[in-house]
Amino acid sequence: MKTLITGGAGFIGSHLAEKQLAAGHEVFIIDDLSTGSLENIAGIEKHGNLHFILDTIRDESIMENLIKQVDQVFHLAAAVGVKWIIDNPLRSIQTNVLGSEIVLRLSAKYKKKVLLASTSEIYGKKTESPFSEEDDRLLGSTHISRWSYSNTKALDEFWALAYHREKKLPVIIVRLFNTCGPRQTGQYGMVIPRFVKQALLGHPITVHGDGQQSRCFAYVGDVLTGITKLMDTPAAVGQIFNLGNNQSITILQLAEKIKKMTDSSSPIEFIPYEEAYEQGFEDMPERTPDLTKIKNLIGYQPQVDIDELLHRIIEYSES
Repeated sequence: MKTLITGGAGFIGSHLAEKQLAAGHEVFIIDDLSTGSLENIAGIEKHGNLHFILDTIRDESIMENLIKQVDQVFHLAAAVGVKWIIDNPLRSIQTNVLGSEIVLRLSAKYKKKVLLASTSEIYGKKTESPFSEEDDRLLGSTHISRWSYSNTKALDEFWALAYHREKKLPVIIVRLFNTCGPRQTGQYGMVIPRFVKQALLGHPITVHGDGQQSRCFAYVGDVLTGITKLMDTPAAVGQIFNLGNNQSITILQLAEKIKKMTDSSSPIEFIPYEEAYEQGFEDMPERTPDLTKIKNLIGYQPQVDIDELLHRIIEYSES
């Protein structure tokens, strides 16, 4: 089978490419390297079944040539990371909206199955948890840059469902909750690799806000198991699924755990949101997925807990 992975040189995309190659598929990657890296695919770059295209998904002619020759599309290309999105608001919107419409329209034209990676940011600043796929959304002002990401990914979902209903596009949507693992960078605001790097270097571990906000962190291997099983399940088409881990931890507890596991002397420092991001920045007190739907359909159950996840990331970072 021929697989196209948009954003395939990114953290999740590169791991997916490895998994697809190991399964015997021919893999095509397109990535503009805005947040991806050639280092992520260094281990597979010489594989005979890998084809890498350095370009943007907004180039319609290139995308048409790619999509018409593959069997399935994993659409992972997107603006990622709170910091990157705030620093690059226009490019974030263009990539997430214009790029996704091109991918979905051409996939519908050539009748290719698509898995669209969405995000837990969809739920906005809801306080009732855990979040289920049918829940209402609650968002902040358009003056706050971070909410543009939630809205662009919501529009991606509307695009996907509209193409499914009107053009019979076989599409599956997954809302990812803080996927983590080796090769992830803290450069764009991802908290675990940032904390691990700070701890290993003996630098202050910088917690944004008061650290009482809680999150759930999923190991990339678990997430890829969910993604690939959904892609192989006909009943998943036209559906939206939460995908992640529902084990919750506060950001302060996370910092303390990483400090202990790395035997670091780093102090833990608290940084106001306005200093870390932008004036008026809003964050969510918690974000826990309801995994009932995906568990009932494909038997999904995360296998890697937070301690093992951190152990693997720390081990990778020290190597």
